[in-house]
Amino acid sequence: MKVKLAILIAAVGVLVATSAPVTAHHSFGAEFNSELPFEFTGVVTKIEWLNPHVYFYMDVTEEGGTEVNNWAMEMGSPNGLMRRGWTRNTLKIGDVVSTSGSKARDGSSKGNARGVTLSSGRILFAGSSEDNEN
Repeated sequence: MKVKLAILIAAVGVLVATSAPVTAHHSFGAEFNSELPFEFTGVVTKIEWLNPHVYFYMDVTEEGGTEVNNWAMEMGSPNGLMRRGWTRNTLKIGDVVSTSGSKARDGSSKGNARGVTLSSGRILFAGSSEDNEN
């Protein structure tokens, strides 16, 4: 009886220790609107190379405005970006880049980037989930 109880406790312990919170992946259409396109040029302020999406943040002065907004740009997964030629060092804080894509439905300063043009002129695709929705 003690052996069965010990095995049961060990099994429960292993299950608890190895389980991780599961975050649902959103669809492009649930969060972004392809009918709200953007084209921005700005300065990279932060980079998050994490699953399920890589994000970079950039300070943007929108056309005709004087106020600078910090935009969060969602790209594909780290693996997907690496297959497209990205590395963790492709973007650096302080780089001036241009990007285009679709704005968030909720009106926040968030976008789904389709491509990024580096200051060198090199264009890299961002693994946008919009490409998979159509």
